[in-house]
Amino acid sequence: MKKIFKIVALACVLGGSVSSCDTLAQLPISSLLTPSDGEIGSGLKEALNIGISNGVQSLMKTDGYFGDQALKILLPKEAQDAQNLITKHIPGGKNLIDGAVLKMNRAAEDAAKEALPIFTTAITSMSFTDAKNILFGGAGAATTFLKDKTLQSLTQAYAPKINASLSGVGAVQAWEAMVKPYNKLADSPAGMLISDLKPINADLGSHVTQRALEGLFTKVRDKENGIRGNAGERSSALLQKVFGMLDTK
Repeated sequence: MKKIFKIVALACVLGGSVSSCDTLAQLPISSLLTPSDGEIGSGLKEALNIGISNGVQSLMKTDGYFGDQALKILLPKEAQDAQNLITKHIPGGKNLIDGAVLKMNRAAEDAAKEALPIFTTAITSMSFTDAKNILFGGAGAATTFLKDKTLQSLTQAYAPKINASLSGVGAVQAWEAMVKPYNKLADSPAGMLISDLKPINADLGSHVTQRALEGLFTKVRDKENGIRGNAGERSSALLQKVFGMLDTK
């Protein structure tokens, strides 16, 4: 508190006019420290925009998904359950699995760049009235709010990008090269004699879209939490003022 008074006094000594110094002196000290509701809303949107921009930039690089073990997109569950059987009963099964997984992740990396304008537009719909609750809502609160409000519309907008990328990088072909012979075996008389051999009917596009968006939200949440907990990540005066409120809580 004393530090703020010293700054005000120093500003006056160094050339502030009498009227400006009188104005500063009459302001409640809290007004110099406490962000307005508008600033809180703008600060949260700035934090989300930074998180999304950083997330997209990291995920659209080669191995952005594939090289991150926490975000790497694996086969749909029913295909994961069948991996051992595919490896055992389908010629070249291990290579087919590896190829499908790699190209699924390449599709997500290829499509990631399309997410930036979609997410940026979604942020603008966040109400200022919710901003203070989100700010004090704890780790990941802004990201959770954004996900709850926009996931359905984002999925609808993002899915065509993923499906186009799946075809473009050869993921669909790699998936079919693995699943078609497996399903043919599963439906055959010989396959019926093999325990747990069931056809795979997963929707590859839906699976990759869901996992790609989950990965992106994870990146956004990590950046939000970094800004919340680390003053060094608050790259603007607005972020310092808004999230600085949390340092005293």
